Amino acid sequence: MQVIRTIKNMQTLSKALRSEKKTIGFVPTMGALHEGHLSLVRRSKNENDATVVSIFINPTQFGPKEDFKQYPKDEKGDLNKLSGLNVDAVFIPEADEMYHDGFNTTINIGHIGEILCGASRHGHFNGVATVVEKLFNIVMPDKTYFGQKDFQQTVVIKKLVKDLNFNIDIIVCPTVRETDWLAMSSRNSYLNNEERKAATILYKALKQGEALLGRGADDVSDVRRGMKALIKSEPLAEIEYIEVVEPRTLQGIEKIKKPVVICLAVKIGKTRLIDNLVVE
Repeated sequence: MQVIRTIKNMQTLSKALRSEKKTIGFVPTMGALHEGHLSLVRRSKNENDATVVSIFINPTQFGPKEDFKQYPKDEKGDLNKLSGLNVDAVFIPEADEMYHDGFNTTINIGHIGEILCGASRHGHFNGVATVVEKLFNIVMPDKTYFGQKDFQQTVVIKKLVKDLNFNIDIIVCPTVRETDWLAMSSRNSYLNNEERKAATILYKALKQGEALLGRGADDVSDVRRGMKALIKSEPLAEIEYIEVVEPRTLQGIEKIKKPVVICLAVKIGKTRLIDNLVVE
């Protein structure tokens, strides 16, 4: 497994792989790897000749009051996990490698980045789109793998690929969950024992929303109302949003026409968690 820290060396490897007619699968991450990330790596290994994983905590997608400096880091542990999966290369650049002095070119992903999570995290998805475009140009993958947990991010990346004509397949893989159904996330490490138990309310609320739809509810306000009441029964939970949206555009809907995605963001203590459920 090669550990690569410069753009030039990563591009050199990717060009060599392409010259050998090998397909490249790519898993972009911010590190602190868990089973959700590793499931993406395994799928890439199964579907491509070579697999590249990036580890980069991207400063441009964090707001001034967010957790950039506190974001969990475990490079040694991450490399051990990836080595065990026989990853071909791990790209670990520093911030000044990715954003040289004077860098000021960014992607504006538009309205789709200003709703849901983007409403409170201003500029977040423009930062995501910018770094992902850079990573695409550096790694030159054929397929790139993302988890469904970050549903809005997957829609943003698909739009980026379509709008800018990248010849890359975006593969969205199922959310990997803990035994109590909490979606795996690097930020789960922020939760203390009491908060960790309280965080299970997110998935319970999603399943309640799904059940309401299964019983024939066709008014989104009824679904939101039931989910809101359940989450509010947990004292440590603070709702940021609960929305039922169309899967391709993320536009909110009032009358249910399946498939839909139920999306939510909830603070448990000081930790902001997101989750979603696709209802066919």
